[in-house]
Amino acid sequence: MADSIRKVDYFKALVQDKAGEGARILSTLLGEGINLLFFTGFPRGRKSQLDFIPENGPAFRKAAKKAGLAVTRKTAFLVQGQDRPGAIAVIVSKLADAGVNITALDAVAAGGGRYGAILWVKPAEVRKAAKALGAT
Repeated sequence: MADSIRKVDYFKALVQDKAGEGARILSTLLGEGINLLFFTGFPRGRKSQLDFIPENGPAFRKAAKKAGLAVTRKTAFLVQGQDRPGAIAVIVSKLADAGVNITALDAVAAGGGRYGAILWVKPAEVRKAAKALGAT
């Protein structure tokens, strides 16, 4: 089975860096029936940045508003495939060969022989990256 690489909308939000804030937000999204394909949170100055890739963007926006989140839509690439040695090396090599610089990349073995990754490039390089990756 070939890797699936697709260009996706992701949404980012800056929130207070305090205990329970992530749980409050994720619980609100759960209560609204939002399925997340990807979520990460990390410190950003005195706040925290939360990044979401929802299965349904419009429904996510509505639920995010209910959670009190001001979100910004951006573009990223979601990768899913069969886990194997060098899976990520192949992907980053395609981008390097195309002259595309990766802003950030997170990858994880998902168990059951599968892996997933999310990668970001500068907005001006999204089209070039999509072509290099054969992203849908």
